Amino acid sequence: MNYNLLKAQREFLEIPHEYSLDVAVYQGGFGSGKTFAGSLLGILLCMKFPGIRGLVGAQTYTLVRDTTLQTYFEHLENLNFQDGKDYDWSSSLQKLTFKNGSEILFRHFDEPNKLKSLNLGFVEIEEMSDIPFSTFKMLLGRMRQSVKKSWKNFTYRIFGHTNPEYQRGWVYKTFVEDYKPNYRLISAPTTENIYLPDGFCDELKKLYDEEYYRIFVLAQNGEYDKGLIIKDFTHENVQEIKYQQDMDLHITCDFNVDPMAWILAHRTEDKVFFFDELVIENTTTAKACDEFCSRYPSHKGKIIINGDASGDNRSCTSEFTNYVIIKKKLERFGYEDVEVRIKAFNPPIKNRIMAFNSKVRSADGEVRLFVDKKCDKLLYNIYNLRYKEGSSRIDLPSYHQIKQAKELKFMGHPMDAASYLVEFYWPISI
Repeated sequence: MNYNLLKAQREFLEIPHEYSLDVAVYQGGFGSGKTFAGSLLGILLCMKFPGIRGLVGAQTYTLVRDTTLQTYFEHLENLNFQDGKDYDWSSSLQKLTFKNGSEILFRHFDEPNKLKSLNLGFVEIEEMSDIPFSTFKMLLGRMRQSVKKSWKNFTYRIFGHTNPEYQRGWVYKTFVEDYKPNYRLISAPTTENIYLPDGFCDELKKLYDEEYYRIFVLAQNGEYDKGLIIKDFTHENVQEIKYQQDMDLHITCDFNVDPMAWILAHRTEDKVFFFDELVIENTTTAKACDEFCSRYPSHKGKIIINGDASGDNRSCTSEFTNYVIIKKKLERFGYEDVEVRIKAFNPPIKNRIMAFNSKVRSADGEVRLFVDKKCDKLLYNIYNLRYKEGSSRIDLPSYHQIKQAKELKFMGHPMDAASYLVEFYWPISI
């Protein structure tokens, strides 16, 4: 059988570079041929490179079983491949084995640690935006199957397909913001699939609201700033900020244990410059001090400690408050001028957010808050922290959500730390 591929599908299948690894995502609307292209590529790789081992998966196995695997079987039937003759399917092992020795494992990614022993030649990811970034990074590390001498022009491949993201997720950051020439995003609107029934897209337009149609038919990304607590943050706010060892250095703290978040900043009369962050898992205040001292051992200016007012309370594990621990520790390391500046109690969250937003961009258009790219977790919060729909409460992840996506544990605390400093020096009364 001959396939007449869509332009986006052909672009997805073909590699336009000579790197040893190709990473591609087919981002399309409903009915744009995403899964069709992905499963076809998996079969083609198995035919071209005898003995290759591939992994096909999604966050849940139900999605793999009901969608991706069925599309593989449809391709095999269209290609006149017969079970038991051209390939063998093991339902107990969930494995497809071809007569040339190639094999494809079908798995879920809900327990990624179980996949760490695999050595693979390719990976296909169904609904790529649904899996955590940590899982994606783990899969990158599995691209290490030994290359056979007979494999000419072989390239390790990770490829996925997904609908556009409602929010600014890791797919957008990885394939758009942090552009690399061997990372490719192919956009495929449903409207460009000429093989769909007449009137298909017109019916969807009647059925969906404007935003849903734009995302899931036209394959356009969501309005990433919709519902964000931080408004009008643009590339103007992201700058390379050079640490100044003779200036006052502010450490603004949130004392959560896992993670603990300290953001480092310089400040002028009306501007703040966040140049580094210490966001550490399962740590203590003393250990965070050690990390700071290892990074900035030669600081000559004053060190000013700001942050969470509750850090000035003693805990059951120490006779000292967090701020006393920091001050004593830094002075013991040889820093001569260390001062604690905090409020008697924490202001309401909405006050902190308003103060932060006023520095991001004021009503007169002035930008007075800047963040270095080294502050990765703070930027993650700025780009993703939202209000609960229909309310003024911040939508923080649940324990179950954090368990599913580890990066969500960093949501909230870095923003708290940074906003404590801004509100302390430039408070807004409501």
